[in-house]
Amino acid sequence: MAFSRRQVNILCADCSSMRVQIMGAGALGSLVGALMQLSGFDVIFVARGKQLSALKNRLRVSGLIEAELDVHAVAKPENADITFVTVKAYDTEEAAKKLAEVDPGIVCSLQNGVGNEEILQKYCDKVLGGVTSYAANLADYGHVVYAGEGLTYVGELDGRMSDEAFKVAEALRRAGIKAEAVSDIQFRIWAKAVVNAAINPITALCKVRNGMVVENDNLWKVARSVAEEGRKVMLKMGYDFDAVSEIKRVAEMTAKNRSSMLQDVEKGKRTEIDFINGAIVEKGREMGIDCPVNETLLHLIKGIERG
Repeated sequence: MAFSRRQVNILCADCSSMRVQIMGAGALGSLVGALMQLSGFDVIFVARGKQLSALKNRLRVSGLIEAELDVHAVAKPENADITFVTVKAYDTEEAAKKLAEVDPGIVCSLQNGVGNEEILQKYCDKVLGGVTSYAANLADYGHVVYAGEGLTYVGELDGRMSDEAFKVAEALRRAGIKAEAVSDIQFRIWAKAVVNAAINPITALCKVRNGMVVENDNLWKVARSVAEEGRKVMLKMGYDFDAVSEIKRVAEMTAKNRSSMLQDVEKGKRTEIDFINGAIVEKGREMGIDCPVNETLLHLIKGIERG
């Protein structure tokens, strides 16, 4: 069912009447869910393992805000009005299959990497793309650190400005999250992937915080090469993106942060490299563009994963 923009505002006026689901209540998912619950939304946290067990007791938020919440934590998704997908990219298909067993409402990905939305579309009726620069880290199971405020964009993959996109953006804003419905979400997804392709694997391989990517001349030379390859691929796709400047800006803005890929490598966990550098290499191959630096980083990280 489609809603006019005026109806969207009316629907969002009573947050408690809207069920919001977090599919993958890790660091980012827990933060988004906590902010929405604190704003009065009825929130479902879908998690697994030790995180699920911890959430059944309580969710603690520290950092930019301090809060402790009793949350509705479950192992399987339920019916909802909006479902935010925040699982790791390599878990998207499994999550999508589980969502297909219920009515998840509007499904909006807030994941890293390229291709998540297309996977979700195979199983879910209404899927929006999304990107966010909000920073969250898991200090422990059931304890998320709100490390940085950012911007969140949501939109239709075909570029339409839909009522569903406005509805999701408005719900996020009512939770105090800076959000906007946009017509160029595909561009933003690829732009974020190119930025992550430079920062994440370099920090993971060298075990350094984000700022070192620009502070260390040797690392910056590698990052610039990654950026140039990504820029060429995006230009071939019809997107004019100043990758070098944006990577420098993000690395400086998040200088003290430790990338999610670095954290995954340190924990011996699988990374999202296939959906970031791997996606750039694959798209470049389709378009006849060689991406040797991205491919090298891809194989180095996968080498670490295989131990």
